[in-house]
Amino acid sequence: QVQLVESGGGLVQAGASLRLSCAASGRSGRFYNMGWFRQAPGKEREFVAGINWSGVNTGYADSVKGRFTISRDNAKNTMYLQMNSLKPDDTAVYYCAADSHLYGTSLKLAEYWGQGTQVTVSS
Repeated sequence: QVQLVESGGGLVQAGASLRLSCAASGRSGRFYNMGWFRQAPGKEREFVAGINWSGVNTGYADSVKGRFTISRDNAKNTMYLQMNSLKPDDTAVYYCAADSHLYGTSLKLAEYWGQGTQVTVSS
């Protein structure tokens, strides 16, 4: 069992930055592929970014490429999402996900999910 806890969300103005964190605990969380998803009101949950267990491979949704950076520190069992140049369209609840086999957009079927953290970007 792996427990995931997100933090770092908040209310910011357009153009600002935020860094989200996802702390993993439990069963060898550092060996899991992980990713970030988001869900805005009235919309389906969508993939934002993914990172493999070692941190070598990453992938991003087109809507966030060049603005968001995913990373992880396996010594701390923590994954991050640095979000720069935030836009009102980035407003959503952000979730982290982890799975021992799935990677990237396939993480939508991930075994483990956090509770989510709200990000609100005002114009």
